[in-house]
Amino acid sequence: MGIATDRIGVGGRWGGLARLRGGAAGAAIDVFAIRIAAAGFAYVAQVLMARLMGGTEYGIFAAIWVWIAILGHSATLGLSQGACRFLPADQARGDLAAVRAYLVGGLAVTLACAVAVAAGGLALVWVEGSLLAGPYAAPLLVAALVLPLFALQDYCEGIARSQNWAVLAIAPPYLLRQGLIMAAMLVAVGLGAPAEARIAVLCTLVATGIAVGVQAGSLMLRLRRSLPAGPRRYAWRRWFRACLPIAAGDLASAGFNVIDVVVLSLLAPPATVGLYFAATRIQQFVVFVHFAATAATAQRFTAAHAAGDRAGLAALVRMQARLALVATILVGAAVLAAAPLLLGLFGPEFRASLPILAVLVAGSVAAGLFGPGEDLLNMLGGERLAALVTVGMLALAGGLCLVLVPLFGVLGAALAMAFATTLRAGAMALAARAVHGLSTPVWPDLSGRSTR
Repeated sequence: MGIATDRIGVGGRWGGLARLRGGAAGAAIDVFAIRIAAAGFAYVAQVLMARLMGGTEYGIFAAIWVWIAILGHSATLGLSQGACRFLPADQARGDLAAVRAYLVGGLAVTLACAVAVAAGGLALVWVEGSLLAGPYAAPLLVAALVLPLFALQDYCEGIARSQNWAVLAIAPPYLLRQGLIMAAMLVAVGLGAPAEARIAVLCTLVATGIAVGVQAGSLMLRLRRSLPAGPRRYAWRRWFRACLPIAAGDLASAGFNVIDVVVLSLLAPPATVGLYFAATRIQQFVVFVHFAATAATAQRFTAAHAAGDRAGLAALVRMQARLALVATILVGAAVLAAAPLLLGLFGPEFRASLPILAVLVAGSVAAGLFGPGEDLLNMLGGERLAALVTVGMLALAGGLCLVLVPLFGVLGAALAMAFATTLRAGAMALAARAVHGLSTPVWPDLSGRSTR
C-alpha cells in the first residue's frame, strides 16, 4: 500500500469534493488550534525574555532569530514547499519510486546546503570583523549551530504537510520548540546563567535539537509503515526547475516578512527594535490564520488538479478564501481588544507599540481579501511569477521602510509593511487568474469569465 493521499475519481467527483473540503476544513482547524497554542507559548516566551534580558539584549536576540529564520527556511532550496507539490501528485499516479527518491534526496540536499550556509555566514562575519568585536559575537556563533537544525525541521514540516499529517507538521516546530525555549531559558537563568542574548540563542539550540529529533523520528516511523521499500527514481531537473523558483520566492517571502525588523536594526537602537518586534510577535496570532489555511489546503490543491477536478479545485479555493478572511477579521479584532494587556506584559514601555500593532493587523485583513493566489501559483505552476512578485514587493517594502522610518519612526515601518502586504496579495491574485484562470478574491467574480 502506498502513502495515503486524497484521491478524487472522475466518476465520484462530488463525493471526492466533499471529502476534500471536509478534510481541508478539519485540518485547518487542527493547524489553527496548534498555531494559536504555539503563539501563546511564543508570546509567553518573548515576554519572559524581554523581562529577563531587558530591551537591549532582547533586541539583539530578536535580530539574530530573524536571520536564523530567513536562512534556515531558504536552506531547503524550496524542497520543503516542493514536497507539497510533488509528493501528492506522484502518489496519485502511483509513482512511489519518485516519492522515495524525493524523501531521501531532499533530506541530503537540505542538510548539505544548511551547513554550507552556516559556514559561509560565519566566514562573512569574520571578514566583516566588527560584529565579532561587539555584543552580537557570541549569539552569532551559536546561531550557526541552530541553522542546520532549523532547516531540517523545515524540511520535515513540508514532508508531513504533503501527507496531510497536520499535527505532526505543525506541533513540533511551533508548539514543542517554543515551549522548550521558554523552559530552557528559565532553567538556565535559575542555575545562574546571565540573562543575555547568547544564553537565549543557546536555549534555542537545545530546544530546536530536541524538537527536530521528536519530529524526524515520528515522521520516519509513519513513512516506514505506509511506504514500502523499493527502488528510487531521482528527477533532479524536474524538482529543481520548480523548487528553485519556490526557494527564491521563499527567500524573498522570508525577507519580506522581516524586512521591517532588518531596516529598523540598521536605523534604530536595539531597544527600539525590541519594541517593534514585540508588536510583530502579537500580530502573529493573526498571520497564523493564513498559515493554517495554507497548511491545510495547498497540497489538496495539487491533488485536485492532478485528478482533473477543476470544479472541485475552484470550490476549494472559494471556501479557503472566505473562511480565512472571516477568521482573520475575528482574530484581528480579538488581538486588538487584548493588545493593551498583551503589550503591557512585556513592560510598561511596550504599550507604545499599540498603533504599530493596529496598522499591521489592518494590513493582514486587507491582504486576506485577495485569497490564496500565492498557494495556487506555487502548487499548480507559476512559481517563477510568484517569486518575481515577492521579490518586487520585498524591494518595495524595503524602500518604503527606508523612506518612512526616518519620517515616522517605528510606525513608518508598520505603514510600509501594511501597504506592501496588501499590494502583494493583490498581485498574487491577478497572477493566479492570469496563469490558471482561477479567481481567488473573496468577492464575487463580476467579469463573467469561467473559473471552471
